[in-house]
Amino acid sequence: MKHRLAVLCALTAAGCGGVPAHHPGRRRSSRVAQAQAAHEYPSPAPGKQRVSGASRSPSAAVAAFASAYINWTAGTISNDMRDLAARSIGQARAATQLAAAQTAGDYELRRDGIGNTGSVEAVAPLADRPGEYVVVTRELTTATATSAYQDLQPAWHVAVVTVSQIGRGRWVVSGWEPQS
Repeated sequence: MKHRLAVLCALTAAGCGGVPAHHPGRRRSSRVAQAQAAHEYPSPAPGKQRVSGASRSPSAAVAAFASAYINWTAGTISNDMRDLAARSIGQARAATQLAAAQTAGDYELRRDGIGNTGSVEAVAPLADRPGEYVVVTRELTTATATSAYQDLQPAWHVAVVTVSQIGRGRWVVSGWEPQS
C-alpha cells in the first residue's frame, strides 16, 4: 500500500507543478508567449521613411512646414496635410496624416467655408535642446458661409518643432507640437 501511495504522489507531482512537460517542436519563447507575459506584441522596427522634399537648414524646414500648416482652405486642407505628411517623418508625419484623415470628411468645415491664413513671425532654436525649435505664427481663421468667425482677430500661436537631418544639407520636420 505504501508503495502505491508513493507512486501516486510521484505521478501527481510530476503532472501538476514544478517542472513543465517538454513538448518537442514547440517554442517556449514564441511571440504569443512573449505577448502574454509582457502584455505587448513584439513587432519589427519600422522601415526608413522617405520624404518628398527637404530644406537646406533646420530653421528653413521649420518655417516651410509651419507656413504650409497654417495656410489652408476648407477645400485644400486634407491635401495640404497629406503633402506635409509626405515632407515630414516621425511624429510630425503621423500628426499630419491624422489631420488629413479627420478633415477629409468634415462636413461643417466645407459647409461653412472655413479657412486659415497666417505668417511665420519667428523661428528660433530652443536653448539646451538640440534639434528643437520654437516657431511663432500670427493667424486668422475666416469663414465664407457663416458669421461665426466674423469678428475674430488675428491670434499668435506657438509650436515646438523637432527637426532631423536626413542627409547632408537636408533637414525635415520630425516633431510638431502646437502649444497654443
